Amino acid sequence: MTPSQARAEFRAGLRTPTAGCSAGWTQANLLVLPRAQAYDFLLFAQRNPRSCPVLDVTEPGETAASIFDGDLRTDLPAYRVYRDGVLVEELGEVTGLWRDDLVSFLIGCSFTFEAALLEAGVPVRHLEQGRNVPMYRTNRECRPAGELSGPLVVSMRPIPAELVATAVRVTSRYPAVHGAPVHVGSPAELGVRDLAAPDFGDPVEVRPGELPVFWACGVTPQAAVMRSAPPLAIGHAPGHMAITDARDSDHLVP
Repeated sequence: MTPSQARAEFRAGLRTPTAGCSAGWTQANLLVLPRAQAYDFLLFAQRNPRSCPVLDVTEPGETAASIFDGDLRTDLPAYRVYRDGVLVEELGEVTGLWRDDLVSFLIGCSFTFEAALLEAGVPVRHLEQGRNVPMYRTNRECRPAGELSGPLVVSMRPIPAELVATAVRVTSRYPAVHGAPVHVGSPAELGVRDLAAPDFGDPVEVRPGELPVFWACGVTPQAAVMRSAPPLAIGHAPGHMAITDARDSDHLVP
């Protein structure tokens, strides 16, 4: 589907993780905050660019963005609503919650480089298994900014040991969508106790001869929201991304 077709499907009620959807088009994480907290988040993102690579920011109250010619209130498959840091509901649209002071951030997503991994012969297990990518809170703290602080969240893909260098090379060419991995091999060094019990998303099979490879994840802003408790925040449901009108190739560097 084209981005506009995918957004129309989500607006009509389709609820599904978006990994593999609209191949070639950039997917993005969404975080929406009141204007009073938006500067702190922009500074948080600047200080933590691996986990929070900002692709676009709206003016307060706007419902579209330069790379998203749709409605940010209705055109994602699922949203999460936080009040004072507490997840209070997951919704298919958030029109009734929208306010004139809300600022939307579109943040790079690692789904963007998965087609390049496949083209290079690197398997992407959650696509093979038809699941959402597994995501984990880590023991690594992001640099705080103003009222915002929180842990780094990572996504994990099991990679055959002989292909890890290829995965690093391929993804390092996409710095605007998390870039190279932040860790390879030992989940315990990140404070991840059980790969079969992700904090977000679904577990995937790790086969003999494979290493868990971890990338910074755009769910990190929602972890900061849960820690820092702004009065209101709206985000995408993990793995249920905004499909933008930018191309994956726009974020590829030589």
